[in-house]
Amino acid sequence: MQRNELIYAASGRKEADLVLKNASVLNVFSDRFEYADVAVSDGRIAGVGAPGSYHGHKEEDCSGKYIVPGFVDSHIHIESTMVTPVEFTKAALPAGTTALIADPHEIVNVLGATAMYWLLDQAAGLPADVFYMLPSCVPSTPFETSGAVFTAAEMEEFWNHPHVLGLGEVMSYTDVIDGAPEVLAKINAAKKAGKHVDGHAPGLSGMPLMAYAAAGIETEHECSSWEEAKEKAEAGFHILVREGSAAKNLEAIVNGMVAESYPSERFMFCTDDKHLSDLYELGHIGWNIKKAISLGLDPVKAYKMASYNAARAYGLCSKGIGAVAAGYNADLVVLNDRDTADIYRVYKNGIPAEAAVSSAQPVHIPEKFLNTVKFDDVNTESIGLKISDPDGASDVIGMRENSLLTDHLREPVPVRDGYFVPDSVYNKLCVVERHGHNGNIAVCPIKGYGIRGGAVATTVAHDSHNVIAAGDNDADLVLAINTLKETGGGYVLTGGGKVLGTLPLRLAGLMSTYSGAETAAAISGIEEMARNMGIPDGISPFISLSFMALPVIPSLRLTDMGLFDVDKFKLI
Repeated sequence: MQRNELIYAASGRKEADLVLKNASVLNVFSDRFEYADVAVSDGRIAGVGAPGSYHGHKEEDCSGKYIVPGFVDSHIHIESTMVTPVEFTKAALPAGTTALIADPHEIVNVLGATAMYWLLDQAAGLPADVFYMLPSCVPSTPFETSGAVFTAAEMEEFWNHPHVLGLGEVMSYTDVIDGAPEVLAKINAAKKAGKHVDGHAPGLSGMPLMAYAAAGIETEHECSSWEEAKEKAEAGFHILVREGSAAKNLEAIVNGMVAESYPSERFMFCTDDKHLSDLYELGHIGWNIKKAISLGLDPVKAYKMASYNAARAYGLCSKGIGAVAAGYNADLVVLNDRDTADIYRVYKNGIPAEAAVSSAQPVHIPEKFLNTVKFDDVNTESIGLKISDPDGASDVIGMRENSLLTDHLREPVPVRDGYFVPDSVYNKLCVVERHGHNGNIAVCPIKGYGIRGGAVATTVAHDSHNVIAAGDNDADLVLAINTLKETGGGYVLTGGGKVLGTLPLRLAGLMSTYSGAETAAAISGIEEMARNMGIPDGISPFISLSFMALPVIPSLRLTDMGLFDVDKFKLI
């Protein structure tokens, strides 16, 4: 950027490159939409002034339209979109997201620090700005087998990278509260480097929450109720209001904000885990905005939560992100309608999104990233579950619709010859270690998934990403699990002894090597087939299932080591 040229354009001594004229422009500092022109020079905003005050080589009349800052996703796992960063940003940018803060703990759990190098090598050349939080929990607990370990010592060389903002969600909140040396070493290193620290502590309250805050944790995206969000906001946390493909917390939190006319400065939007097909159909952060406004949230608050609030919380304003103001990046969303977030055009650094996307280059994928699924074939005997209780009772994972939380049930399950026999009510859940370390297999009943006449299996299983599978019969479960070796990871759907659909995710067993459009179409197709096999509307067939192995979200989970009671934080 030529600073002098920007100053000349701002003062009117030279024409701007582009002037967007006669729009209603959001001023995030005064909390008002103002009738103005926006002048852009060399990718930056030169100035915002009264209509007619600026002239440019190119001028566009935006009468009747609204201009707001580019949207910021404050917490996302790009791997959960199942495409590479370049393919994801090609989809997100036209939807208004010009910057995002990603925690790559999915791929780092599989490949370790080498994945972090690969991601950061790409960061500067992507269509949208991508910043990273270094994964804090690889693995998330010692009660699972991950593909790699990412230590505090290994993090040291990454802290000064311009695309690293801090330490990713600290999920091992019990370790934080107990003062475990390794997790505190990571937090202390982040603070020493002047970086931010993300939280992940669903349900944490009272004095344990105070301890978590005292450790230096700054954010929380796991609030599932207004009461939880309010308590954590008043404890000093920034609240990341999540609306993803499986976890949908926005309505509960925004309803509380509206009912109490609660200040919104410490609230922002995120998606966390969102399928690319949902992004194409509904939008990205723009969907959060639209839904929040429909629930009665003031539009100014909604757009600030989608931009300035996130930028300020993560120190991105100094990088020119978060406002339509002189000196900021020309990251602009032009709207046809303010209340529905209907997008007319998106600019990234003053360039239309279409042009930024078309110039994006594909990335090289190392061969070793494509060969990560390593386990011996399973059979019906290896996934058998013996029930010792004389009444046939077993610990059961109870799924909740539209939530990542589960219930720890103790119920009688179908039994034949002393072994659990799955059906459409009590499906069988299996986790198979797939990194080639120990061959662990764990099995339990799960209630609420509801698949009938088949099975689903995937290598997307947070956060260690072993194989996770659920089905109502052993034959289809075995077929689905073993097929993942042939596809190199991904999604598999079986029924009636046949493979009904696959979505290969060869890149670390997490991401597709195909385009975003091709991947989204494949996701939609296999999800629809799975949905037609009885999985209820409030359960995402693959994303919801993928969280059943994550041993840091209450109350009961299954890892490759066995059933894990999150509330007591121990294996059963």
